[in-house]
Amino acid sequence: MNQETAALARVLKDDAAAVVEEWMRELQATQGGLHASAKAEATAIADGLRSALEAGGDAQTLQGPAWQALLRTLEQLSASRAAKGDSAGATSVFVLALKKPLFVRLQQVFGQDPAAMGSALWTLSALVDRLAQHTADTFQQSREDVIRRQQEDLLELSTPVVKLWDGVLAVPMIGTLDSNRTQVVMETLLQTVVDTGSALAIIDITGVPTVDTLVARHLLKTVTAIRLMGADCIISGIRPQIAQTIVHLGIDLQGIVTKATLADALAHALRTNGWRIAREA
Repeated sequence: MNQETAALARVLKDDAAAVVEEWMRELQATQGGLHASAKAEATAIADGLRSALEAGGDAQTLQGPAWQALLRTLEQLSASRAAKGDSAGATSVFVLALKKPLFVRLQQVFGQDPAAMGSALWTLSALVDRLAQHTADTFQQSREDVIRRQQEDLLELSTPVVKLWDGVLAVPMIGTLDSNRTQVVMETLLQTVVDTGSALAIIDITGVPTVDTLVARHLLKTVTAIRLMGADCIISGIRPQIAQTIVHLGIDLQGIVTKATLADALAHALRTNGWRIAREA
């Protein structure tokens, strides 16, 4: 450990509480508000930095076991801030605000040695910048993880399988169909067919804005998979515009029952299953 990092570790050990307090004041001045957990997070980062320096961690690379605890703390900070909706910039600023209180103390330590002071301040600045960069990198990964989970949740919510009648299932499709969504629909529908023993499934595309060759191919694959499970399929929601598009594209839906509305599809499914519904006089 050189004299610059030794001095920094000593400051963080002897004056840790004051450093954290000044860190919080600096953040309050620049950001205008703090999370309830800000002080605890700052304390954990300061302690982790001190421990890493005392263990002889290389401040130039942040590599090695000495830095692992601090890096995990920064990753937890990034994940927490991403979940709260903070920006990567605001999260980096949180770490960068540590510079000022440490700058002041290092200037006091090396006040009589300008050369050593300059080296110490440069070492500190570069070190905190690396910590902030690591925070920004892991923040981005955390945000991508949050977005991916939200997309998966929305995908599941947007493809519900509804039991309309004994032996009759329905999947109301809304929005654009793509390969990922079709795969989720197929898996969910096939599993529900197995779980319920249903013989008929209705795929309603009333909420699908357009049908092109790709969408039609996805629908045909889903129908084929359902038939392989021993069930049959009805496609409903064939509006006039979609019917014209299918004809112009030359898409062959021969052998697949299609209906204009979900109500028509349900009526056909009930007749197929031997149900007869009559209105009371």
